Amino acid sequence: MTATASVDQLLLPGQAAAPDGPIDLAAMYLMHRAFRRDLDAFTRVTADVPVADRRRWRLVARRFGLFASVLHKHHTGEDAGLWPLLAERGADRAVLDALEEEHAVVDPLLAACRTHLTALARGQAGEDARRALTDRTAELRDALCAHLAHEERDGMALVQAHLTQEDWDRLDHEVFAKEYRPHEIPAVLGWVVSGLTDEQVRRLPGATPLLIRAGRLMARRLERGDARVFGAAPGRTTA
Repeated sequence: MTATASVDQLLLPGQAAAPDGPIDLAAMYLMHRAFRRDLDAFTRVTADVPVADRRRWRLVARRFGLFASVLHKHHTGEDAGLWPLLAERGADRAVLDALEEEHAVVDPLLAACRTHLTALARGQAGEDARRALTDRTAELRDALCAHLAHEERDGMALVQAHLTQEDWDRLDHEVFAKEYRPHEIPAVLGWVVSGLTDEQVRRLPGATPLLIRAGRLMARRLERGDARVFGAAPGRTTA
C-alpha cells in the first residue's frame, strides 16, 4: 500500500493507543470512551443501590439496555464487516481471531448482568443476586476494557496498515450505520457526546454545526436521566 500522510489521531483518557496512519479513527475512539465511561458507572452503581429500591433498579436496567444495545451493534459491525475485510487484505489472522474471540467472552457477561438487573427490577431477587450482579459487572468492565485496549493497540494498527480512508468510510456507512434504526440515532449521538469537550465533539464524522447542536441537546437529555440512574452523569467532566 502506498504510504500517505498520517492523520492527527485522537487520544482520549483511558485509551491504550492511537496507531499512526492515514485513517482518522476518531469515531472508534469516541465510542470506546463512552463504553469505558459506562462500565465505570455501572460498576459503581450496582454496588450502591439497595436491593429493595425497585424503581432505581428499573432505571439502571433501562440504561444498561442502551449500553448493551450499542455495544452489540458495534461488535456485530466489526464481526460482519471490519474483521472480514482486514482478513481479505492480508491482515494478521491471529490478531483478528483473538479480537473476535474476545467478543464471545463479553456476550455471556452482558447476558448475566441483564438477567440479574431484570430480577432486581421486578423485586424477584435478594442480596445474593445484587452481589452476583456487582461481581459480573466488574468482570464485564475488566474483560471489555482489556478488549478495547487490545483493539486499540493491535486491531487499529491493522486498520492503518491494510485499509484506506475510503474503506473506513464505506464500512461506517454500509456496515456500522446500518445497525441502527433512524429513531435510535439521536439517543446514540447523545450517548457518545455526553462528557466530551467541544474540540472532541468536532472529531465526530460529519460534525456539522447542526449535528453538534443536536448532539449537545441529546447529551443534556441523557445526563438528566443519568443523574437519576447513577446519582451524577458519568463522564460529564471528562477532559
